[in-house]
Amino acid sequence: MPLEIIGAGFGRTGTKSLQLALQQLGFPCYHMTEAIQHPTDFAVWTDAHDGKQVDLTQIFNKYTATLDWPACDFWKELMEVYPNAKVILSVRDADTWYESVRETVYKLNMLPRSIIQNYPDIVNVNEYCQHSIWGLGGNFKGQFENPAIAKKIFRDRLEEVKRSVPSEKLLVFEVSQGWEPLCKFLERPVPNEPFPRTNERALFQSMIQDIMTGRPIDKRPNFPDLRQNIGEAGKVDGVSEN
Repeated sequence: MPLEIIGAGFGRTGTKSLQLALQQLGFPCYHMTEAIQHPTDFAVWTDAHDGKQVDLTQIFNKYTATLDWPACDFWKELMEVYPNAKVILSVRDADTWYESVRETVYKLNMLPRSIIQNYPDIVNVNEYCQHSIWGLGGNFKGQFENPAIAKKIFRDRLEEVKRSVPSEKLLVFEVSQGWEPLCKFLERPVPNEPFPRTNERALFQSMIQDIMTGRPIDKRPNFPDLRQNIGEAGKVDGVSEN
């Protein structure tokens, strides 16, 4: 199946709620949470990040949409492979985005291997993120802990996408907008139910605490929910996401 939707927004911009919405509209959606379910994908993404020749289409054979890291960093390449696809740029206030990333994804991704070595799912995603997102060769050039630099990189990505994608193919979307602009852009009827919302930040932070204390998170009753939301743990209430 060819991709019909390419997500260009960084993680922690409501991508988990947007993934749920797209799937409800009939677009199976690849997200960091999907990558975690297929750990061999990270070798392909790492090679792509390092400039090696890879066939990204092999990853998307069950999907018609993609959001979040890792795929959002290849939005330009994916537009070339799927020229008929539309682009969704998920956006968020830079200050709240930075605080959210710092307290969730970044905190988990920067746990040392000596602490997470007994959690294979997390080892895979952390190694990729440390290399391709937070590291010297990644999105933030090893400077994420400098808020001014990190927020500038975030804003620069938004502006680059807006400059580069033809307006008729681009939706700049904030989850607080709900169904209307999304359904209009995708030419789908508006569902007769609330826009999906996620509320996993507390679970995310609980998982980090368990890892730090050596608790076997795979024996927790809610571990499947935690693992499903490693890529995007937060709160979306139609107004904000934590």
